[in-house]
Amino acid sequence: MVKRGSIALNLFGFSLAWLIVALVFTAFLLTNLYSRALEVSLSDNLEFYLETLAGNYISSNGENLLALNVADPRFLRPASGWYWQIKNQNGEIVAFSSSLVASVLPDVSQNFDENNRRVVNLVDGFNTEIRLVERKISLENSNIIISVSGNLDEIYLLVDNFRGQTLIVLLAVGIMLAMMSAIMARFALRPIGRISAAIEAIREGDASHIEGDYPKEIAPLADEVNELLSSNTQIIDRAKSQVGNLAHGLKTPLAVLRNEAEASNNKLAKIVRLESDKMSDMVSNYLNRAQMSARSNIVGRKSNALQAVERLVRVMQKLHPEKNIIVELQKNAVWFRGEESDFEEMAGNLIDNACKWAKGEVRVSLFIKKDDVGKKVMLNLQVEDDGLGLSDKVMKLVLRRGIRLDEKTPGSGLGLDIVKELVDIYAGNLVLSCSEMGGLKVDLSLPTVKS
Repeated sequence: MVKRGSIALNLFGFSLAWLIVALVFTAFLLTNLYSRALEVSLSDNLEFYLETLAGNYISSNGENLLALNVADPRFLRPASGWYWQIKNQNGEIVAFSSSLVASVLPDVSQNFDENNRRVVNLVDGFNTEIRLVERKISLENSNIIISVSGNLDEIYLLVDNFRGQTLIVLLAVGIMLAMMSAIMARFALRPIGRISAAIEAIREGDASHIEGDYPKEIAPLADEVNELLSSNTQIIDRAKSQVGNLAHGLKTPLAVLRNEAEASNNKLAKIVRLESDKMSDMVSNYLNRAQMSARSNIVGRKSNALQAVERLVRVMQKLHPEKNIIVELQKNAVWFRGEESDFEEMAGNLIDNACKWAKGEVRVSLFIKKDDVGKKVMLNLQVEDDGLGLSDKVMKLVLRRGIRLDEKTPGSGLGLDIVKELVDIYAGNLVLSCSEMGGLKVDLSLPTVKS
């Protein structure tokens, strides 16, 4: 069984999955870069403020320390997370920012580096995360420690806002890219749809080969299908020719054997006559099967079943004028996917048998329906009569070659068997059952094509 799937859906799904991964990675990368940029900017500002305080302290010679200040209003607002202070060598605070009123900077246990500098992240008394930069400066008579801090929570808030805006923008971009991917997938696969429609047209009998211009990726497929159709037609033509040659080649030797045997009445002649007749029947049987199979395998043949049934009913009304044939046909055209002669062979046998066995009435119905197994649309021909009908056991027997239920009824007994042969060749279905009219109901299902 061929597994069915959508190339366009697979391409879209793969593109969407890859797009989601790419956009999530992009959002993470942009947010990380933005966070690093803000932290670098914070560190640069703190270094600048620290150098400013150091320069002002040295310029004042340690006098008038209350006048020291940093030109940033955040150092004036209490609990802002932006603080500065200066400690002398005894650890006493000699100057501090207005933002440190009623608060103190947390103590730092980390040692100074080789540049007399240390940087730590702490939490102040207001539960605000800050970054603290401290520097020890050696003067002539004393040492001082200058501390400057900045608010890290502000950076985290900015990063969160940036992340939300980035996700919104990337989501919009992702939707547009997904729509473009879906459109591109459908556009790129349009030639496959065209070639599928062309093959269906061949199967339905509306074309003999694939025509049109296709992209270089699809064109070889179209060429190979055309070559396959051409090769199939040639093989069938050769097979039909060989079947005909075989038929003519065997007829003459068999006729000679039969004629020679008829000229004598001895035991050997009788055996030759009997066996030659069997050989003749077998050759005729298998040649007919080969010819029917060859016809049914030709791609693109179709015939109007509705017209064929109407024509057969008119013929049967003339052959059986004593029988009333009720016709129930679909108004729209019903097409059979195969040779018209084969359909007439099947339908003619069924209607003729019904007329022979009916007491006085036959009903013929033709319509389109879905089968119960594959849910495929099938041509359905029903033939019913008001005869004696058949038992379940006999229904199975009548499909065997040469079985006759009544030798008084004209016919060779091959009718239903020929129908069964053709039904099998065309992958159809033949069902015998009891009719509501009292006799036999024959239900014939065959492949159909679009009208």
